[in-house]
Amino acid sequence: MIKVVVCGALGRMGTMVGRLVNEAPDMELVGGIDLRGGSFFGVDVTEAAMIDSLLASARPDVVVDFTAPGATVGHVRAAATSRTAVVVGTTGFTPEQRDEMAKAIEGTIPAVISSNFSIGVNIFWKLLREAARMLPEYDVEVIEAHHRYKKDAPSGTAKTILQILDEELGSREKKYGREGMMERGREIGVHVIRGGDIVGDHSVLFSGNFETINLSHRAYDRAVFAHGALKAAHWVVGKKPGLYSMADVLDLK
Repeated sequence: MIKVVVCGALGRMGTMVGRLVNEAPDMELVGGIDLRGGSFFGVDVTEAAMIDSLLASARPDVVVDFTAPGATVGHVRAAATSRTAVVVGTTGFTPEQRDEMAKAIEGTIPAVISSNFSIGVNIFWKLLREAARMLPEYDVEVIEAHHRYKKDAPSGTAKTILQILDEELGSREKKYGREGMMERGREIGVHVIRGGDIVGDHSVLFSGNFETINLSHRAYDRAVFAHGALKAAHWVVGKKPGLYSMADVLDLK
């Protein structure tokens, strides 16, 4: 039985992860962490400031975190101190925050950190890499859309898309939206949409003369991210200390 603590337990993603853990026959929900205390699915939710004492008493096998960048860094440090594996789906980290987490993880705990836990998105990234290698002369545009409450822009998934494009095409200027009179160059256009309850749409257009290839992924329910996070939680327990991605979990490398 894999014991799980969920950080961000009272949020939308945390609640969904908690429900799926509670329903899983081989998992046990042993606690939650949030800004305020409470309860969910029959277990206590502890205030974030008390995470060290919760991890010491509950002794989970893995911590699943969908919170905010500053909070996640502290949760990862606490998990490293208690030698607890982590799965992190938070996005919007600064390079400094990523470095801080990497230092806590290195040689201490196994951790899966991904900007998107959807299995489909991870396949999409693999297909994108192949397309970029074969279409180096095409114009490239990236479009992403999310619900009105998402704070980071572009999304973490879009940033991963841009990272893949840079790795395969070489670094190009990024134009975030366009306005006024301008001639297109070798830049990558990046367009962000926020509205309503859009779960997550991502598209990459490769446009050449007389044709356009559009690679896209659309999430219809946040459950796809929660199911992927649980798949990662099953996989990461017992792994050697180190930083892993969903590509490792899905054996896509």
